[in-house]
Amino acid sequence: MLAALGLARRGLGEVWPNPAVGCVLVKDGLVVGRGRTAAGGRPHAETQALAQAGAAAAGATAYVTLEPCCHQGVTGPCTEALIGAGVRRVVVALDDPDPRVSGRGLVRLREAGLEVEQGLQAAAAAELNAGFISRVCHGRPLVTLKVASSLDGRIATHGGESQWITGPEARAAGHRLRAENDAILVGSGTALKDNPLLSCRLPGLEQRSPLRLVVDGRLRLPLTSKLVATAGRIPTWVITRTGNPPERLSALLDCGVEVIEVVPTALGEVDLAAALAELGRRGLTRLLVEGGAHLSAALLRGGLVDRIAWFRAPMLLGGDGIPAVVGFGVDRLDQAPGFQRLSVAELGNDIFEYLSRE
Repeated sequence: MLAALGLARRGLGEVWPNPAVGCVLVKDGLVVGRGRTAAGGRPHAETQALAQAGAAAAGATAYVTLEPCCHQGVTGPCTEALIGAGVRRVVVALDDPDPRVSGRGLVRLREAGLEVEQGLQAAAAAELNAGFISRVCHGRPLVTLKVASSLDGRIATHGGESQWITGPEARAAGHRLRAENDAILVGSGTALKDNPLLSCRLPGLEQRSPLRLVVDGRLRLPLTSKLVATAGRIPTWVITRTGNPPERLSALLDCGVEVIEVVPTALGEVDLAAALAELGRRGLTRLLVEGGAHLSAALLRGGLVDRIAWFRAPMLLGGDGIPAVVGFGVDRLDQAPGFQRLSVAELGNDIFEYLSRE
């Protein structure tokens, strides 16, 4: 099952709106087939593993990280593929929360006479597909806030210098995070100040650059920015409030940018909860937020941050440095959002902490 989970992880960031699933077929102590959900979500992991195994699948045990589907979609149900191949036993890590499946796949396998076990490495499988689960169960993608800061939580000096606070190992890990997420989100302030490309620049993973999103309530993003200029090559969406001048909308659309309009809050700001719900409707499962401090604060204030990926460099910038998160209304400790550490690692001289909302 650990091997199947490893296969599934390779699909993170490129299989949405589907889950990232891995499947390993074992017979007589030997692996006879393996597969993962392909880019774009199809073929499914079980189909890939069965095709590799061929006739050797008969009598084999299938280790699958998520309950096999049992509904007819673009391709046939994976349950029927497993049954038809003569698989004897299926070990499933996690039930599929999709209401079209949700236990029915396991029932179908048992009805066909297959031995079924469930729950092996369930926690690891749930964390792996936390984004898919969030979209199905909560209607929005899993939101991971990524921060690269000094020890005292500053992301730049008071003059705005930020390259580079963290070292090359941490930066490489940050690009791997980009490759494992469906989309990257930044605020308009970050887009204007940094003029980022928001691509994955790790050798061999350049084609894994995710969808790029900008929250831009007043449509300030210039047409000459890197994001707009490359929108024809790398999908780029701008999330804004309703009521902006139609000529600004048309100009972005003409450049290949997709514009998502949401009804503003009472204060006239982009409603982030409504924006995330729209992203969920469009199939996004994993969203990486890379700044800035105001957008991060707004998401934390709204209880919309599920994970934090914090890269911390061994330096101090002082109180006049730019904070990772501006104030968002915490007056008492019991109002502060709590997180629990899932993992911690040394990356060169930097520390990487991965945290989950309590």
